[in-house]
Amino acid sequence: MQPIQSKEFFEGEFLLPGDKSITHRAVMFNGAAEGEAVVTGALMGEDCLSTCHCMRALGASVDVDGTTIRVKGAPQFRSGQDLDCGNSGTTIRLLTGLCAGKGIEAKLYGDDSLSTRPMGRVAEPLKGLGAQVATTDGHAPVYVSPARLQGTFLKTKVASAQVKSAILLAGISADGETTVEEPVKSRDHTERLLSAMGADIRVDGNKVSVRRSALKAVDVCVPVDISSAAYFMALGALKGRTLCRNVGINPTRTGILTAFDKMGVRYTLQNKRVSGGEEIADILVEKSVLQPIALGGEEIPAMIDELPLVALMCAFADGESEISGAKELRVKESDRIFTTAKLIRDLGGECEEKEDGLIIRGKKCLRGGVADSFLDHRIAMTAAVGLIASKDGGGVLRPDCCAISFPTFFENLGVQR
Repeated sequence: MQPIQSKEFFEGEFLLPGDKSITHRAVMFNGAAEGEAVVTGALMGEDCLSTCHCMRALGASVDVDGTTIRVKGAPQFRSGQDLDCGNSGTTIRLLTGLCAGKGIEAKLYGDDSLSTRPMGRVAEPLKGLGAQVATTDGHAPVYVSPARLQGTFLKTKVASAQVKSAILLAGISADGETTVEEPVKSRDHTERLLSAMGADIRVDGNKVSVRRSALKAVDVCVPVDISSAAYFMALGALKGRTLCRNVGINPTRTGILTAFDKMGVRYTLQNKRVSGGEEIADILVEKSVLQPIALGGEEIPAMIDELPLVALMCAFADGESEISGAKELRVKESDRIFTTAKLIRDLGGECEEKEDGLIIRGKKCLRGGVADSFLDHRIAMTAAVGLIASKDGGGVLRPDCCAISFPTFFENLGVQR
């Protein structure tokens, strides 16, 4: 168990690890491109290391030095590889599309947790392009076989950047044009990076179209992941004042700021700038009186990773909050509707599960206690925030899962391991 003490006041200035989504894509896409590239500010958590290992197995040169990664692409992938994706849903879903497009044979698998996550949502649209993709009862292991792909129009049932990206990565190797339309626009890091690498790509609202393209390697400076900064931003709102520097504020990722606006959180975006096609800012957050909120519909995809944290913050508001339209939380590293509700209750709050969300009855404070991470990094980090902001503090069971996305989380938080 990781002990966590409560604090009367929490403040600090933080330069946090790079964005996981962008790190995955910078390594993977450059590993499939012509030429060499340097990725700086990369996140070296276990998920991104899984992507590095897989790209090496496929023939790319990937050299890691701290937070700098040098990648030399392998335009022709090695066939017949067994690709261990660890716990990373991004790795297995995007690589399924990339391997299908490259026309190779590959087996993609992962740990027990990854093997419970749905892969049919990726396999089925890829089959629409003519790909030969087989799942194991809708899950990993996934088997890709050589096939010639034909561009087509695909309409996805869920707004998922991973599903969209898998289709686009296959589409850049297909004959003709491939178009994917989402019900709501999901994060667009794939579109931005493919465009920077010379892909023939066109974005029209919730539709993205690609044609056969040869990618050229491009250097990437990775901004700080707003999903990681969010925990420190939340502590600023709950307990004091925090400044997080160099945070990516891509509009498809700033749902947490939408939630902050509704809750009445006091924050400012400072020193706004653009690097590598991605918007960046320093985010100052100050102690705030939180209001109960209702979230749902098109607001959800842009804050899907931060919803457990948002729900926790609602427990510190005065009144009832509701999150709906978030059924996607059921198929993350844990069933995050269940685990978030249990976390809030374990810390002395009131939270009720719905099929697609949560009802949180805020009481302006939490008692504290012991919370299980359920081996889910987002739940572990949310629990740590709740305990620091609670009356009595407590502990987090099985905290090592934070290494998946944020290896230095407790160190940055000032908590002794």
